[in-house]
Amino acid sequence: MTRHFLEIDDLAPAELNEVLRMAEADLRPPVLAGRGVALIFEKPSARTRNATEVAVAQLGGHPVSIRGEEVGLDTREPAEDVARVLAGYHAAIGARVMDHASLERMTAALDAAAMEVPVFNLLSDRAHPCQALADLLTIRQRFGATEGVKVAYVGDANNVCRSLALGCLMAGAQVAVACPDGYGLDPAELPGVSTTSDPAEAASDADVVYTDVWTSMGQEAEEKARAAAFSGFQVDRALMAHASPKAIVMHCLPAHRGQEISADVVDGPQSLVWQQAANRLPAVRALLLFLLDSSRRAS
Repeated sequence: MTRHFLEIDDLAPAELNEVLRMAEADLRPPVLAGRGVALIFEKPSARTRNATEVAVAQLGGHPVSIRGEEVGLDTREPAEDVARVLAGYHAAIGARVMDHASLERMTAALDAAAMEVPVFNLLSDRAHPCQALADLLTIRQRFGATEGVKVAYVGDANNVCRSLALGCLMAGAQVAVACPDGYGLDPAELPGVSTTSDPAEAASDADVVYTDVWTSMGQEAEEKARAAAFSGFQVDRALMAHASPKAIVMHCLPAHRGQEISADVVDGPQSLVWQQAANRLPAVRALLLFLLDSSRRAS
């Protein structure tokens, strides 16, 4: 059975640890020599596109990035048809999509056709698992492990938050999430996560304080309402005073200084955001190695 990666729990905890270990080991076997990897982008991308294209090249392959309008998922062609066509050319398909269901339909179509080409999620409205891999790698590099580390997420419980929280729980970390009322996680979705509407409570004694933009791509019409709702949720020096003295700051970027995070924090000595961004490359490279090896063994 072909292994796909639509959310971080598509890996078992032991497999997640193996992917992180491979990322740390900087493995670059030419498993993609003479092969292509299709990368679909329905949404803009900076870190994801650069990291994934370079990762494919480092494994000997040829990345082909495709804009959303070039394939037109469900406007020009059904998502299923796009997946089957691209699978005829490429060793793997990565996609950044508006609707998570598009990824599910693509994988279902390939599995039904017995086309052994893994699909991996480069971001959807529901999940951002490649970002979570880079986040966990960054935490391991700083603390030597993820077990027992307290991660506080402050802000909108968006796709980044959900994948991060899920990955942290799988890796043995503690997770506290602070969101305004109406913008939080469903408690039934991730029962191991501590939730609150008080940022200081979430950040108390935290080893990692993490935030993201208050208005994600596709939510621009909500910007004013969100700015009002998230007032008081900025990660600044006052909030960091509640965290562990050795706490680090993380942000998946792009950062809006003066909104979800203050300039002196994101650019300060506790910030690991640039290391975190750089880790997108080894994380996705290790993921590709895992997916391609799993698919080969399954066949």
